[in-house]
Amino acid sequence: MPWFVWLLAASALGAVEFLTLTLVFGLLAGAALVAAVVAGIGVGLLGQLVAFVVAAAAGLVVLRPVALRYVARQPLTRDGSDALVGRRAEVVQEVTATRGLIKLAGEDWSARALDETLVIPAGSLVDVMEIEGATAVVHPRELLP
Repeated sequence: MPWFVWLLAASALGAVEFLTLTLVFGLLAGAALVAAVVAGIGVGLLGQLVAFVVAAAAGLVVLRPVALRYVARQPLTRDGSDALVGRRAEVVQEVTATRGLIKLAGEDWSARALDETLVIPAGSLVDVMEIEGATAVVHPRELLP
């Protein structure tokens, strides 16, 4: 029952890949599955090991670089309040170090100035520097470098 041992190895390697997300152990798990199939059709231990090594080498040398390039191309997306950082907003009520109100993404948000010495008048445009809870921390556009 060498095919069963290869299946156990594939399962263990798959679990390790799930925990590490390196794209290495998953390819080794696939190679172990290839070896299990080879063992299942009656090939000896040497043939099983050759099948495992060839499948692992093919996966690590050919498939992994392609997969890593594909993953690197995917843009990082921000969601929720993180997506509002870097956006432009308009001051509705004067913004100080402790309070204020802005119109951000079509909604009114409480706001405070990033620089505690600034008072930003209504009608000014600001950039959202960060979101703290339900408060946007803002800085005037014209003062940014």
